[in-house]
Amino acid sequence: MRLTKLEHAALIVEHSGERLIIDPGKFTTPITDAAGTVAVVITHLHDDHWTPDQLARIAADSPDVRRFGPAGVVRAAAEAGIDVEEVAAGDEVEVGPFRLRFFGGRHAQIHSSIPVIDNLGVLVNESLYYAGDSFAVPEGVTVDVLAAPAGAPWMKIAEAMDYVMEVAPRRAFPTHEMLLSRAGKDLSNARLGWATEQGGGTYLPLEPGDTVDF
Repeated sequence: MRLTKLEHAALIVEHSGERLIIDPGKFTTPITDAAGTVAVVITHLHDDHWTPDQLARIAADSPDVRRFGPAGVVRAAAEAGIDVEEVAAGDEVEVGPFRLRFFGGRHAQIHSSIPVIDNLGVLVNESLYYAGDSFAVPEGVTVDVLAAPAGAPWMKIAEAMDYVMEVAPRRAFPTHEMLLSRAGKDLSNARLGWATEQGGGTYLPLEPGDTVDF
């Protein structure tokens, strides 16, 4: 499999000539080449993780694409005339060459004044794990590649470091970083790199467009 990091929270996973796209949101450059996409996973409702326009562009290239997300995403997408299949923590889906398992269930708290929405982490082919906007740990799983949050209103870097150490992936790379300056990205890379190394793993400071095979 090959993973390509896009801007912010978006990822493309390629396997056996087919593609899976995760969280194509508003901070991600418009996706104009989505041929061969069999599935899109949307971890939660916020528009930095999905937009109707991004989903429409993907569907234009791959009309049979299936879309998966929690209940809040299903409702919001329906209002835009887009079908999304509802999934919940504990569910498993096989689509094309991808096996998807879902974890967690709730978005990390931003502030006590802001309602907490649903959010799902996704494990791809028992190897790649991305928790969306949460620190949900995939219990009982040895994670090969972890998408580690680098910066967000719902986290501080100490929490992300503890999360990486708890998951103890073989490899980790930064995601959710478009709100950070270059100096902020460098700082989070240093801290997340240290946390990854504590479990014997390797940290990959990927930038948008970079790839990794796993």
